[in-house]
Amino acid sequence: MTSATALFTIGYEKTRLPDFVAALEQHGIARVIDVREVPWSRRPEYAKSALGTRLARAGIEYVHLRGLGTPKPGREAVRSGDLESFEAIFRAHMGSAPAQTDLARAVALAVERPSCLLCFERDPARCHRSIVAAALVARTGQTIVPLLP
Repeated sequence: MTSATALFTIGYEKTRLPDFVAALEQHGIARVIDVREVPWSRRPEYAKSALGTRLARAGIEYVHLRGLGTPKPGREAVRSGDLESFEAIFRAHMGSAPAQTDLARAVALAVERPSCLLCFERDPARCHRSIVAAALVARTGQTIVPLLP
């Protein structure tokens, strides 16, 4: 599958940064679209500025779209293991103006260059990026390809 027909997704949980970058390079990713509401991490190498700098050294653009991140109540639902509430909260959030604005921007970005949605969770089934990816590909016709470095 070529990058032009694919929308990649990746979670950095349990992944060393060199392996993360190598996975992106291996698949020809030109742009990472960070869909975390809060682009900080307990792992400093994955915080917004540090990650953006490291990706730039690899020739990969970094874009943060806060409107596509999980709002605090959704993050709290995930932490408590209530995935049903998390999904309901996030789906409702996707109808908000900030989410719709950033979704439109993500659509334009994803068709312009080979792109990969980024969040923390390794398992895409436990992460809101799967919902974002589904909304995106409904507009672009791309295929979702999860990366597991």
